[in-house]
Formats: sequence, structure tokens, C-alpha cells
Amino acid sequence: MLLILRAIIVIVYSIVVSIIGIIWCLFSPRNPRHVATFGHMLGRLSTVFGVKVELRKPPEAAHYGNAIYIANHQNNYDMITAAKIVQPTTVTVGKKSLLWIPFFGQLYWLTGNLLIDRDNRSKAHGTISELVNQFNKKRISFWMFPEGTRSRGRGLLPFKTGAFHAAVAAGVPIIPIVVSNTHDKIKLNRWNNGLVIVEMLPPVDTSQFATTSVRKLATHCRELMSAKLEELNAEVAEREKNGKL
Repeated sequence: MLLILRAIIVIVYSIVVSIIGIIWCLFSPRNPRHVATFGHMLGRLSTVFGVKVELRKPPEAAHYGNAIYIANHQNNYDMITAAKIVQPTTVTVGKKSLLWIPFFGQLYWLTGNLLIDRDNRSKAHGTISELVNQFNKKRISFWMFPEGTRSRGRGLLPFKTGAFHAAVAAGVPIIPIVVSNTHDKIKLNRWNNGLVIVEMLPPVDTSQFATTSVRKLATHCRELMSAKLEELNAEVAEREKNGKL
């Protein structure tokens, strides 16, 4: 019964937010500020799923300039966890097929997100040039999942280097974001699904890696995120055990 109730609420809420968002964005289409606005609105569904999401970010995060945010990509629940910490004027880089999801796909494009064809290697490389061009034109940041696919409980997967090539070419920092484990954590027929911590790490200065390989930058960021993920998972387990949510 709880599963059915949640499904109805999620579907209705998502459609309503998407339709309102589409209409709203028609007045200023492709404005990057829209992504955080509607991402945070969809993030409110965490309450419906019985998940307490705790956000942590540096005090100066609101004043960061252009950057590339990278986050671990676990499953579809990223929409109610990681989405809550998206900063204004940050857009995501997603696969082109998202455009065909009714309502959500149209909102995704209208809010200013960048769609790429991941199956076309030449176009994927062209995306890096597009990111650099966007950085040069306006105050904007990009959110990317360097694993390239959902981990689905397989831990932190190897990183692809696209985000790091773009950051070095544009001379902008990398800002890692780590979400504690959500794999097999959220049961739709269970009222309370515990705690998830989303933490924004300090910026990584990419200029220090300008004279080395981009792969070293990717490895450095992955090591930072892996250590933080292990730390957050341990904290969540301890707090849930002691009932300190």
C-alpha cells in the first residue's frame, strides 16, 4: 500500500513540477539558473521516500565562480539526493536520450542542460570544446558524472577523463561532490529509509596538473572521493545504529 501511495505522489508531483517548469522556462529558455531551482524542487521528493538528506558544503560555496562539479553516480535516487546540492548557474551534461522522457525531458532541455550523444565519439570530444566556450562566455558551471554510468552498488567506478580535460582546458577548478551509499537502501514499502549525506569537497586546483597528465588529475579526484565515500558510509551506519539521524 505504501509503495502504491508513494508511486502516485511521485508521478503526480513530477508531472506537475515538469509542466510548471516548462511553462516558466518558456519566458527565459535555457537560463542556467533554472537547473538548481527545479532540481531542488524534485529533491523534495526525498521526504516522500522516507529519506533524510543531510547537505554539507563549504561556507564559501555560494561564491564559487565557474567550475566543474563531479559526483558519484549511483542510481535514479540521485535525483532526490545529489540534486538538492546543485548550485545556481550550474547545468548538467546528460545523454541525448533524456530528451524523449515525457515532460521531464523537455524540462531538462529548457532549463539549459547540455545534451550529448555518448555513442558518437567525435561529438563527445566536441562537447569539451563546447564547455570551454560556455565558460568563456558567461558565469556558468557544469555538473558531470565521471563514472559515465550508474554504479548500482559496485562502489566507485573508474573515472572517464572528459570532465578533467574540460577543466584543464578552461582553467577552472574541479569541485567533487560525494553522496553516501543509496544502493539497496531505499525500500518503497518501508516508511523510514534512513540517512543520506551529500558533501561538497573543497575545490581542486587544476592548474597544478596542467603540466602533468589529465589522468593524474582524475586519479587524484577519485582518491579524494573514494576516501570521503568510505568515511560518509561509516558515519551513516554509526548514526543509524544509534538512532542519531
